[in-house]
Amino acid sequence: MRNDRLTMEQFLASVERRAFRMAQIATGDSDEALDIVQDAMLGLVAKYNRKPQALWKPLFYRILQNRIRDWYRRTKVRKRWRQWLNPDKNMDRDNPRDLLENMAAPDAGNPDHLTLVGDASKALEAALQKLTLRQQQAFLLRAWEGLSVADTALAMRCSAGSVKTHYARALKTLRDLLEDHWP
Repeated sequence: MRNDRLTMEQFLASVERRAFRMAQIATGDSDEALDIVQDAMLGLVAKYNRKPQALWKPLFYRILQNRIRDWYRRTKVRKRWRQWLNPDKNMDRDNPRDLLENMAAPDAGNPDHLTLVGDASKALEAALQKLTLRQQQAFLLRAWEGLSVADTALAMRCSAGSVKTHYARALKTLRDLLEDHWP
């Protein structure tokens, strides 16, 4: 029993930072992202801790993506209520988002190189924001997390063909948007 608990803790520790970044990219808010990741982790432990360890990763990302979608739904409803209750104020005006604040700092080195890397990272962050949620999910799960098409389909609750389509569209969009930074 203790061994199982240690293994689950090790798994959660191995995915927490990347899951946080995924949620942060999706929501644009560090606090919301932290809540989403914690909720996803609790969901995995509560419902799936007895499942085989090989299934934890796709199950965790399925839970995470569901929590992100739930957040989008709640946010959409809240915005409607705010607009209805206070139509004269634009609640979203001038809401700065610094999505790179928790990104690991590049190694010290050539200042020109560091500037280029920083500019490219900012451009990538902005390009990821322009993807649809499904494209963003497919790209991050496949390219960043390294999940297979089948595991990504399981995490996203869609077919393998849908994963391939969303991933291909995400790559095309990212290539178009980032051609100045990564030729």
